[in-house]
Parts: sequence; C-alpha cells; structure tokens
Amino acid sequence: MIAMLKKLLGLGKSVDFKELVKNGAQVVDVRTPGEFKTGHIRGAVNIPLQQFQSGMSKIKRDKPVITCCASGMRSASAKNMLQSAGFKDVHNGGGWAGLNRKLQ
Repeated sequence: MIAMLKKLLGLGKSVDFKELVKNGAQVVDVRTPGEFKTGHIRGAVNIPLQQFQSGMSKIKRDKPVITCCASGMRSASAKNMLQSAGFKDVHNGGGWAGLNRKLQ
C-alpha cells in the first residue's frame, strides 16, 4: 500500500533537483495562473493541469521535466500524463515552495 502511494505521488528514489535544473531540466508548474502569479520558481513554465493535454507541446521531450504545484497532487497527475505521452525523464517536484527551497 505504501509503495503504491509513493508511486502515485511520484516519490521514491531521492532526486537531486538542483542538479537536474543545472543540467537543463524544465520546471513545469501546473497550478492556475492566479496561483502562479502569487509566487513561482524562476524560469518555470505555467501550464495549468486543466489545460495540460493541449499545453504539453510547450515541453521539450529531450530534456528532463520537473512538475510542481501547490502540494504535489496535481504535479503527480501531470507527471503521469507526461509519462503516458512518452516523456522519459519526468520527476514530481511536489509543492513549488518546497522545490524552490531545494533549488537554492
């Protein structure tokens, strides 16, 4: 049960998000535009989860992708959608504020 929950939320092996970004990873914030305006990671692309299917074309397939949102639930859904669409190197960064601290 715990393993299934970890997989659903995109948790598991420790990921060095700072190193991923240093090596060109794209940060995709799936919160609403209003949420994004209140604060976000510099350089992040805002593609709200409600428009994610059509917005995926903005994401480069040849670079790692880190999804984030407010708490990690929507970003887990976005991660799964990207993987289903054939993206190979996708990571759930969880909540944007926590991910931002990890990138400092």
